[in-house]
Amino acid sequence: MPRLPVLRTVTRTQGNNQALKDGHLTPRGFTFEFEEVPVLVDAFRRMVRGLEFDVSEMAFTTYLCAKAYGKPITAVPVFLVRGFHHGAIVHNGTSDVAGLEGRQVGVNRGYTVTTGVWVRGILQDYYGVDLYKVTWVLSGDEHVAEYRPPANVVPMPPGGDLATMVADGELAAAIGVKGRPLIPDAQEAAYDALRRDGLYPINHLVVVRDSLLADHPGLAASVFDAFAQAKQKYVQGLDDITDPAPTDVMYRRVREITGTDPLPYGIAPNRPMIDKLIDHAMRQGILDRRPAVEDLFAPDTLDLTA
Repeated sequence: MPRLPVLRTVTRTQGNNQALKDGHLTPRGFTFEFEEVPVLVDAFRRMVRGLEFDVSEMAFTTYLCAKAYGKPITAVPVFLVRGFHHGAIVHNGTSDVAGLEGRQVGVNRGYTVTTGVWVRGILQDYYGVDLYKVTWVLSGDEHVAEYRPPANVVPMPPGGDLATMVADGELAAAIGVKGRPLIPDAQEAAYDALRRDGLYPINHLVVVRDSLLADHPGLAASVFDAFAQAKQKYVQGLDDITDPAPTDVMYRRVREITGTDPLPYGIAPNRPMIDKLIDHAMRQGILDRRPAVEDLFAPDTLDLTA
C-alpha cells in the first residue's frame, strides 16, 4: 500500500473542527494540511470540477449532484454544518407565501445550492406551494457544470441584483439574500418543525477523493474519527463558551429541544434528514434517479456514529 501523503484539506474554521485546525487534536496515521479558501463555496466548485483537494467540506446537494454525474469523490458521514432555513427566503413586505405561484423568486447562486433546496422543500411541505408554478431566477451557475435545471429555472438578467429586484417588486421573494423573512416568525416556525417533525436540515458534509480511498483502506474511517473527536470536544464545551456565536446558540437550543447531541455524525442518527434531502432533490428535478444512501458514503463508515 502506498505511503499515506499529507492530506490537502479545506474546511471552514468552526467550533466543531476547531481542535483539528488549531492542532489540539492530531489524527492518527496521517496529517491534515489545511488550506484556507476565503469563499468556501469556491472550494466546492474546485473540488467537483478539478479534484483540487484530498479532503473537502462540501454542500450536501452539490455532492448529490456530483455523485450523480460520476465525480470520483465519496463522502464520510461527518455533517459539519446544520441550519434552519425558514428565515432564508425574504421579501419586501408586500408578498406572502400563498402568492408565490405564478411569480418569480430569486435564488442566490445556483438552483442546487443546498439552502435553496431546503427552502423550496419547506415551501412545498409546510405551505403547499407548487414549486413548478414558480419561476426560479438564479444569480449564478451550478458547481457541477454538467447539470441542467428544470425549464422553470432561469438566469438573472445581466447586471441584475437579487436584493434590488426584491425591493423593487420585480421578484416576489429571494432565497439567500438579506431582507425581511417571508415566513412569519421564521425562527420559531423552524424550531416548531424540529419539535413536531424532527426537521433539522443538514447543509455540509466531508468528501474524500476516491483514488485516495482506493489506495488507503480504512482512511475514510480515520477521517471520520478525527472529525468526530473534534466535534465531541466542541459539544462537551458548548455551555462554557463565554461569547457564543449564533451557531453556538442554535446548537444549544437544539440540544434543549431534542435532549440529544446537536451535531450527530454517522448515517443512523441522520438517516431521516438524508432521506428528506434526497426526496427534495428528486422532486425538484436535481436528481433523476434516487441513489441508495449506502452508495453515497465510504463502506468503512456506514456503521460509524459519534
